[in-house]
Amino acid sequence: MPNEEMLLIPGPTPVVDSIYEAMSQETRGHTDPRFAAVYKSAIEKTREMLKTDGEVFVISGSGTIAMEIALVNTVAAGERLLIISQGFFGDRFLHLARAFGIQADIIQSEWGKQVDPAAVEEKLASHSYKAVTLTHADTSTGVAADLNSLVPIIKKHGALVILDGVCATAAIEEDMSKSYDGGKIDVVLTGSQKAIGVPPGLAVVAFNETALAARQQMERVPAYYCDIYNWIPIMQDPQKYFATPPVNLIYAYDEGMRLVLAEGMEHRYKRHEAYGKAVRAALAEYGMKAIADENAAAATLSCILYPKGMDDAEFRASLAKKGVIVAGALAHLAGKAFRIGHMGNTTEDMLEQAVIRIGETTKELGFEADIQKAVTTFRELAMPVA
Repeated sequence: MPNEEMLLIPGPTPVVDSIYEAMSQETRGHTDPRFAAVYKSAIEKTREMLKTDGEVFVISGSGTIAMEIALVNTVAAGERLLIISQGFFGDRFLHLARAFGIQADIIQSEWGKQVDPAAVEEKLASHSYKAVTLTHADTSTGVAADLNSLVPIIKKHGALVILDGVCATAAIEEDMSKSYDGGKIDVVLTGSQKAIGVPPGLAVVAFNETALAARQQMERVPAYYCDIYNWIPIMQDPQKYFATPPVNLIYAYDEGMRLVLAEGMEHRYKRHEAYGKAVRAALAEYGMKAIADENAAAATLSCILYPKGMDDAEFRASLAKKGVIVAGALAHLAGKAFRIGHMGNTTEDMLEQAVIRIGETTKELGFEADIQKAVTTFRELAMPVA
């Protein structure tokens, strides 16, 4: 299937032909052993990527469903949750907690900045928290969480680490077997449509044994579809039935995960890091500054401030006519910045073309743009990783 546009928003992201081809296969019954084998393969590939010793769940739903699954199966009503937020989507955990009667406190960073680990240490020392949520790469700001600093602090205080990987998984390391000074990530949640590069519609959640033990200690959870106890038998034997899975989307996801693992996780992490740095540096040549400091910037997307006086709607509409789709900014940054994704199946050539067309659009709107310099900068930083 030809991609007529370069979809460079923070998700959905570009889909390649082999994923489209997998998705277009004949639809089979959801308990057909041929489909169950593909479903089982997709689950096992996810387990391999995240390296969990617990259970992996791949079910129909959005990233928000994945957030809900992670929360309601680990934190009961009346228990305390700490939310570490570095943007709009970190804040969403607050609304989820309130919906389920969970006592939630939140530490919010200035947009574009990471949360201060000392503030997290102080807050965790003040109360006993069941869990702490972290947004690995906030889709609104392009800020990445510093897991090396935060996970040890959280685990020292005995809380579960729930990692929102929606805009990070398969592009930034989320190894659930990795020890952070003795502590590990307990839950990772994500969606199919970002760095994995599959069309939207799948919620993906991984629990380690510690997180599964937390669910076991809960007499009940305020959910039916989102109760992992209803899904564990299906994940262990996909021929069993609880709710109908999106058969063709599972085909696509299995192929997407094959591509992820075939590239190699270390290479994939380095590629995304290089692309992010290259895009931000190239756009800086046009007077466009990322709101995230480079040492806090996510490898998957960037939120870019416009030069003073540039009209957001006019810029994005003009760029779209050239076949490059970027996203507007959220909340107080709306109209002042745009967001560009550089993850999943995006290629070096695709991003270079985007840099060129952004430069052309900038000039058409009456602003200066040295396109050749920007392209040179991009190429220097986006060299193929060995």
